[in-house]
Amino acid sequence: MDALAVPADRHKGWYLSLMAPNTKGPTFAWLDPSRLYCNYQALTDCVKDLVSPFHSDTIDLVAGIDAMGFILGASVATTLGKGFLAIRKAGHLCVATQNQSYTDYTGREKTMEVRLDVLKPGVRVLLVDQWIETGGTMKAAIQLVERLGATVVGVAAVAIENTEGGKWIKENYKFSHCIPEELQSQIDRKYMDSFKSFSS
Repeated sequence: MDALAVPADRHKGWYLSLMAPNTKGPTFAWLDPSRLYCNYQALTDCVKDLVSPFHSDTIDLVAGIDAMGFILGASVATTLGKGFLAIRKAGHLCVATQNQSYTDYTGREKTMEVRLDVLKPGVRVLLVDQWIETGGTMKAAIQLVERLGATVVGVAAVAIENTEGGKWIKENYKFSHCIPEELQSQIDRKYMDSFKSFSS
């Protein structure tokens, strides 16, 4: 599918076919969701699907995880009319921070950080990231928010894989994602049938 095309039938998740398979090797995510962000209607519909379960919830702030979560998180924040908080990789914020170590989807140990002057008791936060594979990154973000006394209203991502970590998030927090039930098995096996159209 052409990256900028918009089909007449925009059913839930239509934009998922815009995502491209990984061509870089095993140290990268297994697909590239950022291709759908190039399409205005795809990004708009993706964000609409992500926020729909939270319309009745009180949300004070949207937090996005470095780096691709910044795109979706800022889009969600704008749609909801809320501020945006960046949860960064360690060393990138030039203010006092709280840190949290975690293991990412590649098995590497990393550290993320958040500024100290925004999150506090009573602040209700919606956490957003591009993709939840093992759940390690999102769990660390949850720990950061809660350690500073704020409340996690929910978790939103294009997809949440049914890994141990993904299931833990689904069982313990309100969540939203863009994957129709019939596509979840493709997500979990890390190969979408739409990738066939990218074959050369």
